[in-house]
Amino acid sequence: MAARADDAPETWSLHGQASFTEQYHPAFTSPYMGANSLDPKSDGRETFDATLFAGARLWDGGEAYINPEIDQGFGLSDSVGVAGFPSGEAYKVGKRDPYFRLQRLFFRQSFDLGGDVQSVAAAANQLAGATTSDNLVVTAGKFAVTDIFDTNDYAHDPRGDFLNWAVIDSGAFDYAADSWAYTYGLAVEWNEDWWTWRNGLFDLSRTPNDAALVRGFGEYEVVSEFEARTSFEDRPGKIKLLAYVNRGRMGDYNDSVALAEKTGMPPSTALVRAPADKPGAGVNAQQEISDDVGAFLRASFNDGSKEAYEFTEINRSLAAGLALKGAAWSREGDTVGAAFVINQASKSALTYLADGGMGILIGDGRLAHHGTEDIFETYYRAPVTAWLSADLDYQFIADPAYNRDRGPVSFVAAQLHAAF
Repeated sequence: MAARADDAPETWSLHGQASFTEQYHPAFTSPYMGANSLDPKSDGRETFDATLFAGARLWDGGEAYINPEIDQGFGLSDSVGVAGFPSGEAYKVGKRDPYFRLQRLFFRQSFDLGGDVQSVAAAANQLAGATTSDNLVVTAGKFAVTDIFDTNDYAHDPRGDFLNWAVIDSGAFDYAADSWAYTYGLAVEWNEDWWTWRNGLFDLSRTPNDAALVRGFGEYEVVSEFEARTSFEDRPGKIKLLAYVNRGRMGDYNDSVALAEKTGMPPSTALVRAPADKPGAGVNAQQEISDDVGAFLRASFNDGSKEAYEFTEINRSLAAGLALKGAAWSREGDTVGAAFVINQASKSALTYLADGGMGILIGDGRLAHHGTEDIFETYYRAPVTAWLSADLDYQFIADPAYNRDRGPVSFVAAQLHAAF
């Protein structure tokens, strides 16, 4: 429930969540496979996580949050084999037994700059209270880049809407992160009447896809996003323009292939890493169509000459979809969603993969016939109780890892999500 402006603000809060996801794919056509291939045999994997969201108000405008988490399980094929990986609940690391992680520990300072007083709802990592429409918000500590950047009301939460990586985030946004998708950094958000301008500085991992982050921001990401709040036929919408640059030691695909031609060995970007910049950009839009229907669109691209550093081997991506509430069939709390994605790798990346190179997420050992990685996803979410929901998800992925010789693949997932 949203807090009224005249209510006393929350001084502390405790929220929690637990999610269990089971995902399965049947056997599919695969004349060959490599070290980073999706296993063509039928397979099912489960993941579990439980998170505590604790927050406290330190002083006027100052807040602190901590999110300890317990994780367990594996993604399909240990989270490799598809550039647009099918489960946002699967990390790039997995363990059979439950283990503890401190995923977030951050501070937030808000400065009121004037305008109308607006209520702030109580939520995970958000204390109920009030703020002015014009404000400045500074967030510092350990959190996810995508907590603040590239958000979308209809496609961003694998515990509440879609599951595919290239739907819940912009596929070509190679955002700074450790193997669990978190990092250290600073973000500043300037909010005015109809717009917000966000800027951030974040720590990259020590090497691409590493579990450990660089010490002292020796390698980093700079990201900026401008959000315009719009209205179409009196329905709210948002358009976000994002740009980023990663500065770190990364391999150039062309240099790697050239070295392999001299040595006769498969190319490896690890052998040619040097300080370099990798820029990228994206557009992220959402629009309410009716009280029960919302639409979204994401388009993104990055420098395809450099290896994927943190996220996945996608150099260009286009995703679009709809979310529909269940009022039409007398199930107001239910939601059904559908999305289409087209992912593409650069010519340099495809040459590297064709010669036997391995990426952080894909690599079939060869790539004789390549294409785009086309994805369709649909889900149905229904509340079971006030605190428990159940989801069913289906995905169809043609040419996984851009390989026309393998697939297509169907994925089916069931999820239970509890929150308080």
